[in-house]
Amino acid sequence: MNWARMAGALFVCAAMALPAGNARAARAAKKDAAPATPMAMPLPGMPPVVNPRDIYSADIAGDLSPTVKDYPSRVYVPNSGSNTVDVIDPATYKIIGHFRVGRQPQHVTPSYDLKTLWVLNDLGDSVTSIDPATGKKGKTIRVEDPYNMYYTPDGRFAIVVAERKERLDFVDPQTMKLEHALPVPCRGVDHMDFDADGRYLIASCEFSGTLVKVDVENQSVIGELKLPRPGMPQDVKLSPDGSIFYVADMEAGGVYEVDGDAFKDIGFIPTGKGAHGLYVSRDSRVLYVSNRGEGSVSLLDFAQRRVVAKWELPGGGSPDMGGVSADGKILWLSGRYNRVVYAIDTENGRLLARIKVGKSPHGLCVYPQPGRYSLGHTGIFR
Repeated sequence: MNWARMAGALFVCAAMALPAGNARAARAAKKDAAPATPMAMPLPGMPPVVNPRDIYSADIAGDLSPTVKDYPSRVYVPNSGSNTVDVIDPATYKIIGHFRVGRQPQHVTPSYDLKTLWVLNDLGDSVTSIDPATGKKGKTIRVEDPYNMYYTPDGRFAIVVAERKERLDFVDPQTMKLEHALPVPCRGVDHMDFDADGRYLIASCEFSGTLVKVDVENQSVIGELKLPRPGMPQDVKLSPDGSIFYVADMEAGGVYEVDGDAFKDIGFIPTGKGAHGLYVSRDSRVLYVSNRGEGSVSLLDFAQRRVVAKWELPGGGSPDMGGVSADGKILWLSGRYNRVVYAIDTENGRLLARIKVGKSPHGLCVYPQPGRYSLGHTGIFR
């Protein structure tokens, strides 16, 4: 039994007992909690978790690292159908930058060291850097099939998710030189997250309806899990206490609960048609689930393990991938089929802005965000 994770569950339950609007009290509880039993055998080289009761304890609202504290706040939007990136000033909701990149940019990914953003040009077989200090386009490097990209928790490797090649490519995080190509036994590998100890990752396989488990240190596949109903698994996110992996399934219309250690399905929570992106609130209380097929966002309560609210976008839409603002007040999501970006008030779900962008906006990145290092995607921070 993982006692750190049991302690984590108790902590999250206690935090949930606070008044709904008291984010400051929740943050104080996270920081002031008594030390827990250390996590078992973390990945060598992985920075210690600040609070094992909450793996997101280093990315609470406003807690920017010295590396990023002077970067201007921006929203970087890859337009897959236009081969461009739009740069939004969140203070004005206006586009203040625009540049061309390689073919079919899918995601904008923060580097492990937080100093670079990478535009992943999937069909262009390249990645293009952005300097977050200026918001300007930088160099382009050839990388095969970069649909998505993550980083091992020790920072040694970037993991290029080569979806059409059915591989996870472990590459040098600076040069992008391939070190090891790992074939996976499924079709459509696309999203992932890491366990609290950094020892393994779980990745979704969209076109197989399966999940794969990979040993991070040995870079080997150690399990495959067929989900119980026909579906298209998408984003993956670990619960704050490290006990459950949540997996959005676009076809099943909800979120699977998966025990990562045992690698088995332990539940399913309906959220809405086209469940796609998963984002943790800054106080670690809820998981925002974007329901792309019905134009809504569901709020999944971590402690209660159920949906406690749903926000409907006025007139509908196609909320997809994105992130939460540094202060936790705005959820930013791309409108995949509507050529827009949505800015949503996290206090009440009110749509603050609908910003016109290029064709097929996808994995937008809100930057900077709190956290000591990046695990990739559009911003998974620890």
